[in-house]
Amino acid sequence: MGFVSEFKEFISKGNVLDLAVGVIIGGAFGKIVTSLTDDILMPVLTLMTGGLDFKEWYLALDGNTYNSLKAAQDAKAATINYGLFLNAVITFLLMAFAIFWIVKLANRFKKPQEVVVTEPGPTKDQALLIEIRDALRSRA
Repeated sequence: MGFVSEFKEFISKGNVLDLAVGVIIGGAFGKIVTSLTDDILMPVLTLMTGGLDFKEWYLALDGNTYNSLKAAQDAKAATINYGLFLNAVITFLLMAFAIFWIVKLANRFKKPQEVVVTEPGPTKDQALLIEIRDALRSRA
């Protein structure tokens, strides 16, 4: 099989196309969730906390005091930016919360799958006992 025909077979498989569609849709969905978090949920959280912003919370490791994180970074001071970390954690939690509600809402519109209940067959022990029972009945 030649390289071109092998590539054509690979690219035409359903799972490759499904993956490509999933990546594209996932990228678009990521933008929606980011907008929901940044444009709707974060302003509400900022309003609830009285405009509290963690971006400027840092610890300069050189012992000096700086007016802002940017000033400390411009001075090439090593800093622990725990405020940015807190922002990242809060953003993650808000995104997870938003995705949870979007999935929960989407599941409402999803058609429920029919559950087919099938009787399990007899186990090996049960089949053997049935065979013994039938053999005893045929003797009588």
